[in-house]
Amino acid sequence: MFPFIVFLFLAIPIVEIYLLIQVGEVIGAGWTILLVVLTAVIGVWLLRIQGLSTLTRAQQKLQENQLPARELLEGMALVVAGAFLLTPGFFTDTIGFLLLFPPTRMWLATAAASRMVVSSMHGQTIHGQSVQGDRMQGDPPPGRPAQGNSDKRGNGDVIDGVNYHRED
Repeated sequence: MFPFIVFLFLAIPIVEIYLLIQVGEVIGAGWTILLVVLTAVIGVWLLRIQGLSTLTRAQQKLQENQLPARELLEGMALVVAGAFLLTPGFFTDTIGFLLLFPPTRMWLATAAASRMVVSSMHGQTIHGQSVQGDRMQGDPPPGRPAQGNSDKRGNGDVIDGVNYHRED
């Protein structure tokens, strides 16, 4: 993966410089600069519209008590699109505009989601504790607070509801 990223960091600027020179020879340097700035402005405007639309859909899913997984992946694609659109050049602008196009973004989000691994802890054992769903053995039933301040699983510090056990 690392060699591929290094290749991209070397290849993309070379492609951009080549395209800028070629376009500049055809329409002139001034028009080329204006076109690069114009694509960035239009791209950011479209990014704002698409981002707000994705945010609205994510909020609707949350209100319906559903996980907005696809919307989160689309939001990540929009962040990448914004980075490409703000990078001067025609090649990166093309990639950025493709990511702004909803069908392309949905296809990318679906492809990314299919490669992710979702695991369940139901019925597994972690550090000698039986896990049933998201509760560990010894936890109080849902909606019922723990009795006193004792931690039945050990003497670790509890921060934000997570038990951190110190190995001294």
